[in-house]
Amino acid sequence: MPKIAPYSKEFRAEAVRLLRSSGRPIPQLAKELGVSEQSLRNWSRQVDVDDGKAPGLTSDEREELRRLRRENRILAEEREILKKAAAFFAKEGGTR
Repeated sequence: MPKIAPYSKEFRAEAVRLLRSSGRPIPQLAKELGVSEQSLRNWSRQVDVDDGKAPGLTSDEREELRRLRRENRILAEEREILKKAAAFFAKEGGTR
């Protein structure tokens, strides 16, 4: 089941815009917005990565990586089921 982010993309974007335009320190703005200081730092850093100003995975790359890992996990589970089924039917076929 997908995990739902507690803050919308719009809220995070607005928080970063406020951080950069207001000149207020992170602890003060975080308290005013009711978020943790680290969340605000992370959001700001991710905007820099998405804009190409900092190294790292962009939001789109992170989402693709998440999707591919989930798909890989499902395929691995399906492969295990098929291996067990093949072994079962091979065993059944030999007893007749």
